[in-house]
Amino acid sequence: MQKKLIRITTTSGSLDGLLQNQLKFMSDYFEVIGISSKGIRLDNVRKEQGVRVIPVQMSRSISPFKDLIALYKLYTIFSEEKPFIVHSHTPKAGLLSMMASYFARVPHRLHTVAGLPLLETTGIKRRILNFVEKMTYAFSTRVYPNSFGLEKIILDHNFIDQSKLKVIGNGSSNGIDLAHFDPNLFSLEDNHALRKELNIGKNDFVFINVGRMVTDKGINELVEAFCKIQETFSDTKLLLLGEFEEKLDPLFPETVEKIKNNPNINYLGWQWDVRPYFAISNMLAFPSYREGFPNVVMQAGAMGLPSIVSDINGCNEIIINGQNGCIIPPKSTEHLYKAMVESLNNGTSKFKNVRESIAVRFDRSVIWNAILAEYDSLTPNQKK
Repeated sequence: MQKKLIRITTTSGSLDGLLQNQLKFMSDYFEVIGISSKGIRLDNVRKEQGVRVIPVQMSRSISPFKDLIALYKLYTIFSEEKPFIVHSHTPKAGLLSMMASYFARVPHRLHTVAGLPLLETTGIKRRILNFVEKMTYAFSTRVYPNSFGLEKIILDHNFIDQSKLKVIGNGSSNGIDLAHFDPNLFSLEDNHALRKELNIGKNDFVFINVGRMVTDKGINELVEAFCKIQETFSDTKLLLLGEFEEKLDPLFPETVEKIKNNPNINYLGWQWDVRPYFAISNMLAFPSYREGFPNVVMQAGAMGLPSIVSDINGCNEIIINGQNGCIIPPKSTEHLYKAMVESLNNGTSKFKNVRESIAVRFDRSVIWNAILAEYDSLTPNQKK
């Protein structure tokens, strides 16, 4: 009889996207259950990954009453299911599931850290988030930062002892599917048709950003730098793919106005498939303030795109400065502008073996097997 493995994230989008196909892989070794807030993508996990799912509503924001309800529901589920491992991702799911699984006496309580929102907060909120992070780690049995930079930050903040920490493989929560993110899947005809649809000229240089449209992702600086570029370079475009979040971390109002009114900025919203847009672009511009291990940078690299990234953990582990992209100081419109201008003036041909640099370090099968090895270190499992 297979032991039970519960994987849990706060939102269904994270369970479906962040861990895409990983639950299906693990189901060869465990009875896998997926838990997240209710959503259409939770149903996708059930259908596409072939695992049982249980909806538990969790709020991403601080909400004591809702959190207590979710905590009790999780405790009830863990007590009934009796999993051998509960493995959580995302901050709120981490806190609630590590606490609930501790009280339900789950023997192995694992939490992956893929970013620390607290790094961009101050005052009383920062103290609360620091306490929450320490609580999550205290109730866990193992903690996996998904980058070496993140591991250092956790140790520097004294959130946990080194003995509980481990970075799996070269970092990343799920690796990259190189068969899926492959520029050869898109023909010149496909790319030409999409560029025409988006009113992108044959010789236009295209920057792209994929991610939430929030301040922490550096979108204010990106839009400002791009608008400044427009004063000199008319044959360039900016593609923005992602959803606005007006409550948690909104953009400046003037940034939103520039996005709406600049004809050379194409805001395309959230997209199920970002590959066609990578295929028509020249460079990823990703000036984020904080990350765990950004999938977008790996995806762009697998599609052959060099990246401009901030000098922050995760980003500076994927990008090797001058080889598959360039690294700039975070929160600097001026440095971002200079890096973008250099790309426009000199092109991207100096960046060699962009796809190969991703393939040798972050192939998905390598990451999955490394995670499985962690599970096997807790209990030997035979493939069914």
